[in-house]
Amino acid sequence: MEVKYPRCCGLDVHKKTVTACVLIKEGAVAKKRTRRFGTTTGELQRLAGWLKSCAVTHVAMESTGVYWKPVWNVLEGQFELVLANARHVKALQGEKTDAKDSGWIADLLQHGLLRGSFVPGQEQRDCRDLSRLRQELVDDSNRVANRIQKVLEDANIKLASVASDVLGRSGRDMLRAMVGGQRDAAVLADLAIGQLRKKREALEAALEGRLRDHHRCLLGHLLDQWEFLEAKIAQLEADLREQMGPFQEVNQRLDTIPGVNETLGWTLVSELGVDMTRFQGRADRAAAWSGLCPGNRESAGKRLSGRMRPGNRYLRRALTQAAWAASKANGTYLQAQFRRLAARLGKKRAILAVAHSILVIAFHVIARNEDYHDLGGDYFDRRDPRRSARRLVRRLEQLGHKVILQPLAQQIPA
Repeated sequence: MEVKYPRCCGLDVHKKTVTACVLIKEGAVAKKRTRRFGTTTGELQRLAGWLKSCAVTHVAMESTGVYWKPVWNVLEGQFELVLANARHVKALQGEKTDAKDSGWIADLLQHGLLRGSFVPGQEQRDCRDLSRLRQELVDDSNRVANRIQKVLEDANIKLASVASDVLGRSGRDMLRAMVGGQRDAAVLADLAIGQLRKKREALEAALEGRLRDHHRCLLGHLLDQWEFLEAKIAQLEADLREQMGPFQEVNQRLDTIPGVNETLGWTLVSELGVDMTRFQGRADRAAAWSGLCPGNRESAGKRLSGRMRPGNRYLRRALTQAAWAASKANGTYLQAQFRRLAARLGKKRAILAVAHSILVIAFHVIARNEDYHDLGGDYFDRRDPRRSARRLVRRLEQLGHKVILQPLAQQIPA
């Protein structure tokens, strides 16, 4: 088999140790050297020095948890690094040792059989860490909100049946009053503000429950936790907005896409990046990487499955949220696409198709550095008017009507 990299190294990375196997191919002579290092900064610098002394040009490692990150940070900029999916470098069954695993990775790398994962630059990685932490805090906040609702249900307080947002300004004031010992439903209902005051009678009935000291204790702790998380989310968003400063123009352009707001734009930039050449300038490769395109599993000329492959779950989740928002944006191409597909495939499949479209749009917005220009909600009718007319006629005939089409006479301008 042809040797692509004559001087390369494979790393088997663990929490405390790194086993390095260097392969050197010079003509007909092949050399193999194996050494073990620690994972402290000093040990990793010794590893880098040893690799330089061996004149290594390419280094490959598995993406094992987070343990690859310290190794990558030390070796980045000194060698051509390849981060391989652990499922793609699994060795054959047999005796397993760290030395053999590193040798197997080095052998695959030497013959060009490894495909590296996308690892963005340091600036984008920092934005990605903040964006993912924000999403985790939002998830924690939602879980605490659900626990608050469970406590209210246990106390037979039906506030959620009347107020659309239990943790809005009015809801929080009522909950704090409950924690403080207030039980009078009329007094609690009087704390409502805005449109909620119009539902005073329903509020009094909903707030008449069986609230015990146990419930007040739980609500107090949960409210403190929810407010703490909300404050941290707001602080993190301020830090993220400052960190995303170099990408502010890109984020504003992404905001022109229906369904994409500032926070979703942060996720798109931090996960997808701003350099589309990483995907060879092709939107379909970006869609495959994110896990938003049909799979291709075929055997004996038969397509066995079109199930989507697992991809970047953070990006896929953000695009799905954007697709649900875009499906409610009146008069837009994305809403028309959703309605057109939902009637035939169902809402969930239609949402994934819209999410794929948003990804393709975002790809070209970033690559071309220009705003999104919507095609309009009547795009499909304008694209093929006769087909739309036939579909409407067929629908009316199914309802028992006889339809005769007569085109309008064109008016001659005066």
